[in-house]
Amino acid sequence: MKKIINPWKGVEGYRCFACSPANPSGLHMEFYEDGDDVVCFWKPTVLQQGWLDTLHGGIQSTLADELAAWVIARKLQTAGVTSKMEIRFLRSISTRDARLTIRGRIRERKRNAVFVDTEIYDSAGELCTRAEVIYFVTAPERAREAFHFEGCRTEDEPE
Repeated sequence: MKKIINPWKGVEGYRCFACSPANPSGLHMEFYEDGDDVVCFWKPTVLQQGWLDTLHGGIQSTLADELAAWVIARKLQTAGVTSKMEIRFLRSISTRDARLTIRGRIRERKRNAVFVDTEIYDSAGELCTRAEVIYFVTAPERAREAFHFEGCRTEDEPE
């Protein structure tokens, strides 16, 4: 498993709620490449609860959506936007859980529409949430202009 370098770190104004290390209210997600998958390990807190000790569904949706974006960045070396997301909450997730695993991969591509499957597992390895994300990707030139995207590499790859 290889850590993915955040390609936006250091970009002025970059404050993504999900992945920016500079957003004090953010989730501070970090990502790893594991074969065809992109993976994030993340610890919930009571600040993200919906019901008592239960992770809010909107936060789960954010985790799944952001993971899909990083699948696109790493695997296709471009950026884009979420077009549609269908999420299924299979089990509740405790905000006291030691570590969640969010995992995703490309299932299919049809022109500029990319279908990404994501899952959220609790620390016991139980599947809690599943999302199917349809992502609209742009050409790499447009990704540079619109999203300040210059490529996505892992720690072991040269700049």
